[in-house]
Amino acid sequence: MNPNLKWKALFILAVILLCIYAVIGYPNLPTSLTAVKDNFEHQIKLGLDLQGGTHLILQVQVEEAIAQETDQTVDRLTTALRAKNIRYDEVRRADDTHLVVRNIPSDQLSSFRDVIHEQYEGVWELSPAPGEPSSYLLTLRPSEVARIQEVTMSQSLETIERRINALGLTEPTIQLHGRKDNEILVQLPGEGDPERAKAVIQAGGQLELMLLVDPTPYPSQAEGLARHGGILPPGTELLKERPESHIRQNPNDTSENWYLVQRPPVVTGRDLRSATENRNSDMPGQWQINFVLSNEAAKRFGPFTEQNRGRQMAIVLEHQVYSAPTIQSRIEDQGRIDGNFSQDAAHDLALVLRAGALPASIKYLEERTVGPSLGADSIRHGVQASILSLLVVMVFMVFYYRLSGVNAVLALIINLVILLAALAMFGAVLTLPGIAGVILTIGMGVDSNVLVFERIREELRNGKSAAAAVDAGFSKAFLTIIDTHVTTVVSAFFLFIFGTGPIKGFAITLTIGLIANVFTAIYVSKTIFQYHLGKMDRQAELSI
Repeated sequence: MNPNLKWKALFILAVILLCIYAVIGYPNLPTSLTAVKDNFEHQIKLGLDLQGGTHLILQVQVEEAIAQETDQTVDRLTTALRAKNIRYDEVRRADDTHLVVRNIPSDQLSSFRDVIHEQYEGVWELSPAPGEPSSYLLTLRPSEVARIQEVTMSQSLETIERRINALGLTEPTIQLHGRKDNEILVQLPGEGDPERAKAVIQAGGQLELMLLVDPTPYPSQAEGLARHGGILPPGTELLKERPESHIRQNPNDTSENWYLVQRPPVVTGRDLRSATENRNSDMPGQWQINFVLSNEAAKRFGPFTEQNRGRQMAIVLEHQVYSAPTIQSRIEDQGRIDGNFSQDAAHDLALVLRAGALPASIKYLEERTVGPSLGADSIRHGVQASILSLLVVMVFMVFYYRLSGVNAVLALIINLVILLAALAMFGAVLTLPGIAGVILTIGMGVDSNVLVFERIREELRNGKSAAAAVDAGFSKAFLTIIDTHVTTVVSAFFLFIFGTGPIKGFAITLTIGLIANVFTAIYVSKTIFQYHLGKMDRQAELSI
């Protein structure tokens, strides 16, 4: 055998063995057919349409994040005006993007404008309040509204993904959905209970830290209102206690409790950077939660905790009180939450704080469950279509191109092995459109072989020898094959960039299959021809 041809054959064999190992040899070398099947199922990950699972579309209430920003601006502006001794009657939120400052004295108007300019330039736009002399309206600029919306959606995506991954759900799809800017698509293959999936996501709800005005709970919302003459004090709100709250002394207590808290919150989910559980060095056997805030939040939280030492701070999730630790000392960007926490309770609370830092609440627009039986049907039909198309192509190639058709069949099989190995090694998810991409790859592979074989036939008709015809056929078809494959890969690239999950699955399998096809249709097929020509008699005709 030609030494050059020998090295080519060894290289092709190494590629085939590596691909087979990637598909069925990992994570454990198989010793039985059952082990081969288990490895294959472990390596080839199936999408929602094949495996079954839960499909959800969520809508993030971004207007809540905008309203929170306005509330916090009311609090910060009030503090700034008091620090400058600027008199005013009221600072209040008019709506989500407007706040009103009433009755600024004319002799302090210049100082008031300076405060707005220094702290809110480019964020809030100042103008006279219509119909209210000496009062002013602050309007949140559209660019800032857009920034808050973008940050809210980005953090919501990260938070939901972190929450789902922390609970062990594998291969989820979490991405922006549709043309609207506030919708998120969540697909959980293998999770057949949408209520459990919703509970997982909802547990990571909107986080707020605020002052607990009255540590004594009310048995009902009506009772809380009655205690204050039917009208709550300004800047306060009644919130219900969560059933799994750590405030309850008796875990079996199912009574309803309501707490009076102060608004606006001093810290929200957008301000939290991390939270971890640790042993409490002061109280052996108990645990604490350490948390880290952003720099901006630390500037607010430090003075807040300094002024409220010894009082309780409400940790609010999804507008319900989860915990109410006592503020022991001034807290800047780092602090701790003490309580009667076991290790599991501390772990759960830290996980909720980390993953529960949604900047706004969510609403479920759509939920759908794909049953495993439907996924099994999809797999069976998809595999049947792939095998049938491959068999039809094999029969046609062998019938039409005789022994050379066997060459094409071997190249196609190697192409499919490389495709499956690439999906396994890159952790790509195989979907039903992905199977369609596999079938299209078979068609493109046949097209490449037909181009080469027809070129070889043409050269043979022109009187060239078999070896010269094979060389000329591959050389002349090479540029055409590259041209068709590059244009198709570019199309698949745009499908991947702009398409949704199923379309991306189609684009991934098609791209990998086309790249593998260039290797098999040109390199592998030519090597087989060269090996066959080396065994042929010089006067013998090429079976094509």
